[in-house]
Amino acid sequence: EETTDAINEIGKDENTKVLIVTGAGRGFSSGADVRQELAKVAEGASGSVFERIMQGKPSIVTIVLQLRRLDKPVIGAINGIAAGAGFSVALACDLRIASERAQFSMAFILRGLIPDCGGTFFLPKLIGSARACELIFTGDMIDAKEAERIGLVNKVVPHEELMRATEELANKLVKRPSIALKYAKRAIYKGFAEGDLPSHLDYEVSLNRMCMDTEDFKEGVRSFLEKREPIFKGR
Repeated sequence: EETTDAINEIGKDENTKVLIVTGAGRGFSSGADVRQELAKVAEGASGSVFERIMQGKPSIVTIVLQLRRLDKPVIGAINGIAAGAGFSVALACDLRIASERAQFSMAFILRGLIPDCGGTFFLPKLIGSARACELIFTGDMIDAKEAERIGLVNKVVPHEELMRATEELANKLVKRPSIALKYAKRAIYKGFAEGDLPSHLDYEVSLNRMCMDTEDFKEGVRSFLEKREPIFKGR
């Protein structure tokens, strides 16, 4: 609840332009900790296995939805292992910068399950269906270098430089027009969800029409004509 509440507050805060998501410990996230429930399953415990294992999932699903619906860029700073539902959280970020120590695994298949929390939705769109099938079907762990090669992450940096590199990207985005960024994110993910090119083209036009009513659009034009850096104010 603390995480979901924090994301809600960030969404309302006009002074916060970019959200950085990273792990609090040595790894990024492994999703819900269901080891005790899996142990009970192995011991033949009675009762609804599904309900017990899914107890921690609703909050992760909420976080995934919040990150995709947040009208601000979300950068994932992947500082270690991103596995299971934690992998899905990483995929829900708009951009991903990975430490050289980062590792990724859709390990669900190794437990007789399929990826949840958006894993089967995000992964094929990000790296293509064939590579997504390989990662999902095998449950293999891949390292940061391979993740960068297949387009899973935007950049790999030395571990000690992870937050600096992430903050550099965040600071670059802070200087961009926040209204146009908001509409760009909406347009990108509308295309992901619907895939209807004619209506998507119309949608882009309608969003640009709204962008053109902003002060930031006028500042963008002025700065171009005056050959200077624009100063956007999110209005």
